[in-house]
Amino acid sequence: MTKRPDYLAANAGRRAPTPGFVLLVKDRRDDDPAMRIGITVTKKVGNAVVRNRIKRRFRALAREVLPEAGCAGADHVLIGRDAALTRDHAALKHDLVRALERAAKAPEGDNRPPRRKRK
Repeated sequence: MTKRPDYLAANAGRRAPTPGFVLLVKDRRDDDPAMRIGITVTKKVGNAVVRNRIKRRFRALAREVLPEAGCAGADHVLIGRDAALTRDHAALKHDLVRALERAAKAPEGDNRPPRRKRK
């Protein structure tokens, strides 16, 4: 995924948080069965070197896991967290498989708790 509107649309999809990342899955509701992947890591996580290293790890995970466990016709977005850099590859892979299973079971829509309003 390369366009911002695609990422914003995925934000309204199913959400599965893990220690190393947050997985967003949004069904595109079109006839294309292709799975798309988007990866984002904010500057809060670290400098460019750290962010790029995390993105490389996520791309490798996606190549391994998504063909078997991904949702067909959906956009998958991985939002990196601090632990993604230090977490073992096998643990990240296990987290991604479990997150995909949870996302497949969750209802469509934003399943986050509502935010409290400030006074």
